[in-house]
Amino acid sequence: MARSTLRNSRPAWGRVVVIMPTFNEIDSLARVAGNLLELVPGVDLLVVDDSSPDGTGALADRIAADNPRAHVLHRTERQGLGPAYLAGFAWARQAGYDVVVEMDADGSHPAETLPAMLDALGADPRPGLVIGSRWIPGGSVVNWPRSRLLLSRTANLYARIALGMPTRDITAGYRAYPTDVATAISSDVSSHGYSFQIEMALRVFDLGLPIVEVPIVFREREEGSSKMSASIVREAMIGVTRWGLARRLGGRSRGTARVRASRS
Repeated sequence: MARSTLRNSRPAWGRVVVIMPTFNEIDSLARVAGNLLELVPGVDLLVVDDSSPDGTGALADRIAADNPRAHVLHRTERQGLGPAYLAGFAWARQAGYDVVVEMDADGSHPAETLPAMLDALGADPRPGLVIGSRWIPGGSVVNWPRSRLLLSRTANLYARIALGMPTRDITAGYRAYPTDVATAISSDVSSHGYSFQIEMALRVFDLGLPIVEVPIVFREREEGSSKMSASIVREAMIGVTRWGLARRLGGRSRGTARVRASRS
């Protein structure tokens, strides 16, 4: 697909689906899904559940049975954040959605900010990615310990320097893509954890498409437990280092180069 087509053929909003991966989110899903569907009536919801043993998938089915704008994609095993979003992107493309939104099921991402993010996606020139950002003026984080704040800021600073990107919140998980962009750049993404977000943003950047950040107030989850782990952090650090070294040694990451070639 030519870059000019990606820039010029999209509607400002079009059909929008929020993709919400879940694994053991039974305590928060009903509240978060209900809040989204009430506050942003122009969007649909797709819950992608990785066979949660706590019954989250069954709860998602009940939500979908009560609201025609809600849908559920059941997966047979837990494979991580990246594969869950890839499955959601494929579902959205097949269903004819113009925009895909990534949103956590724990309540940390404010639904009331989504209209502003979608408005930004309709700007000229058209962005390839809009991020709900914690680390730009107007953005903030509520109820994080100092250690978590330091980890997030340090990770974003390291990624910006290593990759040569100006994006302030490259690890953010609240984001909106045109569906054609998301599916085109994700065909061979290898990341599973939060490095998936970094890899996807890097690919948008290397396509020359704008990345826009919209400030959000990020609130730490009130129910359930965080999925952050040492292995997720390690995967992200290794990935950023590898991609950064590849760029300094005369090219972009191998995956990004293939995406560029396949869309020229």
